[in-house]
Amino acid sequence: MLLTGALLLLSGAAAVACAVVIALLGRARPRPTARILAAAAGLLGCLAAAVYCGGRLSVTLGGPFPALCEDVNLSGAPLEGLRQEYWPLRNACLYADGSSVEHLPPSVNVFVLGAAVLAAATACAAVFVSRRTRSALVRAA
Repeated sequence: MLLTGALLLLSGAAAVACAVVIALLGRARPRPTARILAAAAGLLGCLAAAVYCGGRLSVTLGGPFPALCEDVNLSGAPLEGLRQEYWPLRNACLYADGSSVEHLPPSVNVFVLGAAVLAAATACAAVFVSRRTRSALVRAA
């Protein structure tokens, strides 16, 4: 739990630092495209880590989740159990009729996966642009 909290703070601070770097690089002339893409990849990766750590911390601490489970659902089925998973992040109330009520929205998982995939794609684009720029400079010399 302590490690998750520390990672949450670290990734949040790193995301802010990446945003500042992108702002500073955006002012430079000519704009270093590869460096801006690399900083954007770092920003997206840090955001994905921060959201995941925040969700995992809420699952670990229990949060309001158990208190949100009704003893009986609308169809009259009694509460059978609770389910908590760390990946994908999930808090669910399980009822005897097989239904469940999730309290951590799936959009959190979609955001984490989307940001992580975008971070990887942006990092690949940064490497491609950097290599293309270097090869153009070698040819010009």
